Amino acid sequence: MMDAAISSAPPQHRLARIDTALRARRTGEALDAARALTADAPDMLDAWLALARCHQMGGDHTAMRSALARALAIDPASPLARLMDAEARVHQGQISEAASAFSAMKADAAGDAAWLARIGEGLGQCARHEDAVTCLQAALALQPDTAAIRYSLATHLIALGRLEDAETAFDTVIRQAPHDYDAYYNRSTLRRQTPARNHVAELQRMLRAPHRSATAPVQLNYALAKELEDLGRDDESFAALKQGADLRRQQMRYDVRHDIDTMAAIARAFDTAWLDTAAPGIDVDGPVFVLGLPRSGTTLTDRILSAHSQIESLGELNDVPLALTGLCRNTAGKSGLIEAAARLDPAELGQAYLDRVSGRRGAARFFIDKAPANFLYIGLIAAALPRARIVHLRRDPMDNAYSLYKALFRMGYPYSYDFGDLAAYMRAKDRLMAHWQAVLPGRIIELRYEDIIADQDGETRRLLEAVGVGFEPACLDFHRNASPSATHSAAQVRQPLYASSVGLWRRHERHLCELERALGAA
Repeated sequence: MMDAAISSAPPQHRLARIDTALRARRTGEALDAARALTADAPDMLDAWLALARCHQMGGDHTAMRSALARALAIDPASPLARLMDAEARVHQGQISEAASAFSAMKADAAGDAAWLARIGEGLGQCARHEDAVTCLQAALALQPDTAAIRYSLATHLIALGRLEDAETAFDTVIRQAPHDYDAYYNRSTLRRQTPARNHVAELQRMLRAPHRSATAPVQLNYALAKELEDLGRDDESFAALKQGADLRRQQMRYDVRHDIDTMAAIARAFDTAWLDTAAPGIDVDGPVFVLGLPRSGTTLTDRILSAHSQIESLGELNDVPLALTGLCRNTAGKSGLIEAAARLDPAELGQAYLDRVSGRRGAARFFIDKAPANFLYIGLIAAALPRARIVHLRRDPMDNAYSLYKALFRMGYPYSYDFGDLAAYMRAKDRLMAHWQAVLPGRIIELRYEDIIADQDGETRRLLEAVGVGFEPACLDFHRNASPSATHSAAQVRQPLYASSVGLWRRHERHLCELERALGAA
């Protein structure tokens, strides 16, 4: 029950309390307060916006849009209400509708840099990167000294393969905001650094300088490690990498045993008996799931496939887990979700997934969902979408592990910053994949990264045949594929196939003995 003193406080004070509760992640308290405020002040725009924020933080985007509908009834022109409603549509999988809503705001936002920047971000979430760049450039024309807008512009330039323009943008960001440490790392990944053109001295100077955030030495060390490796200064590179990884791991709350237990529980729940008795799924052609560990060649495979005229890439989607959690609301933790998922009607899950991706699709016969972690859901995917193609990538374990270890991810993959965590996760993933192969014989298309490197033509033809399309030469020139790529490998896939990453871990072999022992037979 709401405190009487709070309920009698002026509305602006109550809004401030809601904001404080949301910032502290006290979502239930904020939700109760926002509901009470909308009841007491039903014509107050900010009250409904606050309620929408509460639902947004709680992950209930349907309720969020209901609150925003009330806000828009009060003020149909409200920029914030319109933006939030379009953003909620993105989370609901209504990508075409969201993109249309963002685009409709552009004329009204002319002259408002903050509004244009947020529209640009929204269009980027809809994979409309060209439109995002146009909006962000318009915002920068109004506020050229706003480093955050220029940083956002750089990320969308990367997705479009405009890597030189992105590097120029990051250079400007760093001049304008020298303590935007993310920019240093992202800039370092855009090209191979050379003795004549690198940022090593600058990064070393920044590491010695006072830092404004606890994450600064992480980002700077990862940037320095990448550039030193490019220059062949391997011992210095690994020293910087380990320092960055150790700091990153210290700043995280993560226990790999939870992920190992989850994978084991998935294998127990989705066994041969479950698959044999599962109700029929949706009998449609089209989905191609490219999955495996990050840095195993999933992006390369995605680019090869999407260079084909009958196949389009939708990127790294989270629509499988979102469709699943949308149908299994109010479950207790991962174990509760697994139990609820095993009771689902596969056709219902398949339809929920197809509904979510429908707004992203073009006219191509096949579409790729390239979320590496979809290997967790192979049993559900196979049951819900029995005609879906499932392509699993494998890579030499040490190369894969080292590539993961040296990648700084903005979010996700918390196991990648510690040798013990990495080895334990990779071995658990191998056990789960062995389970899927046993219960779904012949259902999964297996590819090895090294085989693609060794025989690009033969493996490309085998892959296309397995998907069900004829060979097209464009698939061998995947680096000319103009479609956007917003993954960690966005820069690499703009280059022709190269073999320099095969066996790369051996350059650091004496530093990776612990990892090699931990991986063992994996």
